[in-house]
Amino acid sequence: MHGIRTRANAQSPRYSLVLPIYNEEEVLPRLVERISLLVGQLDAGAEVIFVDDGSHDGSVKYLRRMVAAEPSFRLIELSRNFGHQIAITAGMEAAAGEAIIVMDADLQDPPEVVLDLVAKWKEGFEIVYARRTRREGESWFKRMSASLFYRVLEKMTPVEIPRDVGDFRLVGRKALETFKRMPEHDRFVRGMFGWMGFKQAAVSFERPARTLGETKYPFWKMVHLAVHGIISFSEKPLRLALWAGLVVSALAVLFGAYAIFAWLFEAGILAGWTSTVVVVSLLCGINLFMTGVVGLYVGSIHAEVKRRPLYVVDRLNGFDRSVRVASSDRRTSFRKAENGVAADVRTLRQL
Repeated sequence: MHGIRTRANAQSPRYSLVLPIYNEEEVLPRLVERISLLVGQLDAGAEVIFVDDGSHDGSVKYLRRMVAAEPSFRLIELSRNFGHQIAITAGMEAAAGEAIIVMDADLQDPPEVVLDLVAKWKEGFEIVYARRTRREGESWFKRMSASLFYRVLEKMTPVEIPRDVGDFRLVGRKALETFKRMPEHDRFVRGMFGWMGFKQAAVSFERPARTLGETKYPFWKMVHLAVHGIISFSEKPLRLALWAGLVVSALAVLFGAYAIFAWLFEAGILAGWTSTVVVVSLLCGINLFMTGVVGLYVGSIHAEVKRRPLYVVDRLNGFDRSVRVASSDRRTSFRKAENGVAADVRTLRQL
């Protein structure tokens, strides 16, 4: 990613928007329209970096047309699906702006909130994250499990990771350079920014329901993200395994003492194998559970020591062009175009 900028693009934009894309063909026309309006409202030049994470629908073809029509758009095509956290990383490493905004492409992260993030950043905060105050369109189970996840994560990790905060945030250049020096493969991006420190602030927003496309984070993916978030930033599961092993060992010693006492005095011994099977099954289950906890950490170590690249780029689009700096006249035209739609947006929608 360090060599993708050319002399034509030497003048860096002030803002870089990073949007990971995975099978979002249905939502892309509305997304492009709202992102284009947002770029027109910003006070300086901006680039929009779409990162295709191995989509197998028409997302890539559509984005290629958009990039060809709009100088501020860029497209990174990864060689396969590497995952949401890796796609975010690829886009951030390619960003050239002073302020980098990461947001999802499903419009549940409203582009208009970016203006509030920028305003807070101008007050001197290095990291500004968007906090969800309301989650529309989600079941009670999803809300309950998300709330439980954030509370467990808060108790398990020494790093302060804000509750009800996803990856929608603005990151200053200083924080981005720190992020780029963190090469771990088992990535939990929101935890990585929490670990940095710096001066951080929150902007609250109501998260709308998804109206187009399907969620890319079903329950099992959320569990996977939660487990790896805890593994990445906490050693408490290992300590829990140690203490649980000590407690089980102590109970086994007590039970053994009771068995010897009962054998000596011929009292309380029951014929049969039920109690033996229960105890052995319990001990085996605990042992396997603790082995699994240790295995998660060993697996993370294995992924790190191989030192493979985080991702593979198949194709780059639009990085050889300079951004179009938004003047005050142009920003006004975005807001006051006829029929309520900017001319640039109409052009994009015709493609």
